[in-house]
Amino acid sequence: MQWYVLRVAANKEMQVKEALTQKVNQEGLTDIVGRIEVPVEQVRRIRGSKQTVHKRKLYPGYVFMEMEPAEDGRVQEKAWFMIKETSGVGDFIGTEGIPTPMRDTDVAKMLLEAEKPEEAPSIKVEFEKGDMIKIREGAFENFEGTVDSIDTERGIVKVIVTIFGRNTPLDIEYWQIEKV
Repeated sequence: MQWYVLRVAANKEMQVKEALTQKVNQEGLTDIVGRIEVPVEQVRRIRGSKQTVHKRKLYPGYVFMEMEPAEDGRVQEKAWFMIKETSGVGDFIGTEGIPTPMRDTDVAKMLLEAEKPEEAPSIKVEFEKGDMIKIREGAFENFEGTVDSIDTERGIVKVIVTIFGRNTPLDIEYWQIEKV
């Protein structure tokens, strides 16, 4: 079997995956269609001292399918009609109606991302080194400075602020600052 990329309607990836999985089982196409994946990662966000965990799709608008191609490289007819009748499905990535299989290196990367264990979510930080920021909360509220470094594990941003005419480094939690 080879892996193919299927374009789907925005924000319908999980619904398409579930519908296709159900149809494959109902129509007995498990010998033609293998796994169906939508790689996601968990992202932790802190806003106003409230922490939330979101699942973010790594490839929005795409579903990955493992299938057995026909002799000419096209999708087998039974699977083709089952896939095209599914709501929210666009077309396969390829040329002239023939889907292009994914390269082995791309498949390995996608599967590694899709099969990650439910690990501790990463923190979503919208800042980069050199960004101008303003401190929203804490002892240095309304001070402006520059991002020097970011510790994504702890959610701490090192900011260089001018206090009494001297550059002073401060360690501040990233939810306490905003971009200028």
